[in-house]
Amino acid sequence: MKIIIAPDSFKESLSAPDAAAAIERGVKQAFPGARTLCVPMADGGEGTVAAVLAATGGQWRTTPVSGALGEPMQAAWGWLDDSTAVIEMAAAAGLEQTPPERRDPLRASSGGVGELLRAALDAGARRIILGLGGSATNDGGAGMLAALGVRFLDANGLDLPPGGAALQQLARIDVQGLDPRLAGVQIDIASDVDNPLCGPQGASHTFGPQKGASPEQVALLDRSLARLADVCARDLGRDMRDAPGAGAAGGLGYAAHAFLNARFRPGVELVAELGKLAQAMEGAALAFTGEGRMDAQTLRGKTPAGVARIARRAGVPVVALAGSLGEGYQDLHAGGITAAFSLAPGPVSLQQACENAGQYLCDRARDVMQLWLAAEKRML
Repeated sequence: MKIIIAPDSFKESLSAPDAAAAIERGVKQAFPGARTLCVPMADGGEGTVAAVLAATGGQWRTTPVSGALGEPMQAAWGWLDDSTAVIEMAAAAGLEQTPPERRDPLRASSGGVGELLRAALDAGARRIILGLGGSATNDGGAGMLAALGVRFLDANGLDLPPGGAALQQLARIDVQGLDPRLAGVQIDIASDVDNPLCGPQGASHTFGPQKGASPEQVALLDRSLARLADVCARDLGRDMRDAPGAGAAGGLGYAAHAFLNARFRPGVELVAELGKLAQAMEGAALAFTGEGRMDAQTLRGKTPAGVARIARRAGVPVVALAGSLGEGYQDLHAGGITAAFSLAPGPVSLQQACENAGQYLCDRARDVMQLWLAAEKRML
């Protein structure tokens, strides 16, 4: 019996490869003879590089970069044998790397992301997969672009300081120094966000508060991003503020649209393609997926929904395991999830749930497998 195991990471507890290994242990405890195939997954946010490298056998690399607030740090990224670089913007400008008391979306910069892109170009990348998600920034990707040679100038012809707030003073954009190597590279953006750049559904209003922005700062940042879009439309003749995904990662999606000619794809679709998940599903009897929390929003591009779509095409039932099941999780059944289960065996604290996530996953997978086997025997 072939069993596919394709979970996302469980935030603050397990990486996708570790989650897959825990589920596999549970399956094997119930059915030692099962033929298991682990395909760790991600949807473009944190854990994307780890999932891709686990599925493809790629290499980890590290590069010194500037963090969201300018601090020096080492950022990890991935390299595949076909000269593809896999980068998470969160590795250089991530919210989880910025303690709550230090979060400052007015000053936070995506410059480190540009430094990672430069490292990929230096390595000879012909394709770059850039995962958007978990950003601490709200600068419209200006920091990333500045690291790639674009100049953002004020009325006096001086370069703007880092951060989204400074974009209010933007007078001119000079793209003459943009790294020419980018023209020969395919850039694929992996994201599960389709928000526009500005307005009530834009980057600042939707994601700014979780990055520490007050209501007044949200309004300021939204005006700043609108200024960026206005000047870009005037100087470059491209107005991409309403393009799907422009509001992803504090507006970094906008920069990818307007300056990098990037191709946007659902993150889970890209990771599944690299991990050959569709091929793995052929002939499988059952598939497991999961992530930290599942609810009605999971259907909007999250990993379990993507795995379920691929499994449904192959006629494979899917069991989802989650740290918690939120409001509307039943909608997942219509999306191809056969059954969904939460992990905790009883009332536990969040800390306990995170610390024991691996064991909980193993136990639930074992129980599901035992039920599956019992049903199989009755049908014989």
